[in-house]
Amino acid sequence: MAKLYFKYGAMGSSKTAQVLITKFNYEERGMRVYLIKPEIDTRDGKDVIRSRIGLAATAVCIPKEADLLEIYKKEKKKYDVIIADECQFFTKEQIDALRAIVDRFGVPVLCFGLRTDFLTHLFPGSARLFEVADSIAEIKTICECGAKATVNARLNAKGQIVTHGSQVMLGGNDRYIAMCHKCWTKAIEKQKENQ
Repeated sequence: MAKLYFKYGAMGSSKTAQVLITKFNYEERGMRVYLIKPEIDTRDGKDVIRSRIGLAATAVCIPKEADLLEIYKKEKKKYDVIIADECQFFTKEQIDALRAIVDRFGVPVLCFGLRTDFLTHLFPGSARLFEVADSIAEIKTICECGAKATVNARLNAKGQIVTHGSQVMLGGNDRYIAMCHKCWTKAIEKQKENQ
């Protein structure tokens, strides 16, 4: 029976590498993969998914206003699985469409992405996945102190932690660092003391 999966983790937890490895595993068994990502994710090009360890693949970009269910219905190929990267950037309606694809067409959908933003607030796509996914799993990574990292700390040009701004700002190691909550709050307090 097909399921909707949500695999989430902090920055640097190998989510995208796992997307690409999962794609390879399905294709190695002769299965057809529909690899998608939100159009907003342009870090590596409009239609490319690339991991920090160098794996890459071409993906279908989904515009923010697009109806994913209608897009899937119009596909000429029949797919064995849908794999979505950066799913935190999908809208609630797009997550509902992925849920509908699982239910109506019996196609498993594997979503990978962040749980929360740089202020520890849920992204809309992630929030909806927590509400409707059949399976939820954390992909763990560690803070520099060795504890489990849960915060995607946003950094400014001076390497200081940012505590205000828009929810979405694309970036990798140049803008974000995974931290445990304790180290994150301590770093913010220290910055305030030094101002």
